[in-house]
Amino acid sequence: MGELPTELVAARASIDNLDAALVHLLAERFRITRAVGELKASKGLPPADPGREEQQIRRLRELAVESGLDPEFAEKFLTFIVNEVVRHHERIAEEARG
Repeated sequence: MGELPTELVAARASIDNLDAALVHLLAERFRITRAVGELKASKGLPPADPGREEQQIRRLRELAVESGLDPEFAEKFLTFIVNEVVRHHERIAEEARG
């Protein structure tokens, strides 16, 4: 196949850096949402907040459009994250009830 074009190698290196940044950002987001889940559990609040979730989806769809990203993709991505956060919050609440 031969040597890869320099532009391809550079583009792939940029993608690798962005992927690493995404993982670090997601890890930080989940650290913060864990603290939120613990606070909710300590105050007897429900693990999910559908109103907040809808607001966030609307906001991220708008940001996606402004950024040239498919808003459907942005919504699917956020929904996946929110579902995982709610699952964590449910587990935290169960542990708090102990």
